[in-house]
Amino acid sequence: MDLISIRKSYRRYARHYDVIFGRVFARGRRLALDTLAPVSGKRVLEVGVGTGISLPFYCTDSEVVGIDISREMLDVARRRLSAEDCPAVIGLAEMNAERLGFADDSFDAVVAMYVASVVPNPEQLFAEMWRVCRPGGQILVVNHFASRQWFLRTLERSLRPLSRAVGFRPDMELDHFVSVTGREPVAIEPASLFGYWKQVQFTKSA
Repeated sequence: MDLISIRKSYRRYARHYDVIFGRVFARGRRLALDTLAPVSGKRVLEVGVGTGISLPFYCTDSEVVGIDISREMLDVARRRLSAEDCPAVIGLAEMNAERLGFADDSFDAVVAMYVASVVPNPEQLFAEMWRVCRPGGQILVVNHFASRQWFLRTLERSLRPLSRAVGFRPDMELDHFVSVTGREPVAIEPASLFGYWKQVQFTKSA
């Protein structure tokens, strides 16, 4: 994975992303937003906001900032803000998730939905999410992780050479991801039918 291939992939996806992936990823988005509900009234950063499909559903008294590496995806998100009621959103920005342009401890919660297997360096993504989250805050990662079922696992590994073309890494291991974060999750739960996607929740120590 590299930034050039990622940008190319999501330039292709931008116009049709919601149709292709909207319903597929809906359950994971709902779980993340339900988990974040107690953060009502506080600042939230959504990393990899994409087309902004989640933006209308944040608690109305939160202050949500969304960032993404894809200008074309953000263009769709901005049109959504103009067309739909998204009272929680205070800003969108084109930004590299591995080099966030925010000060330490800027947000009460940081969420990345379907992003960890897209970025070149998941450990750097998480390190930046951790850095900008305040002590005592929440960090949520919703993502596909490699299946433990042998047939699907074999299929995922066979698709790995296509990662750059499709714009994501199909065989990311959950155990490896948790290991590279260097942190202990407070919860891991299914974010889709049969648990093919999972939500990994962390709390930044105070």
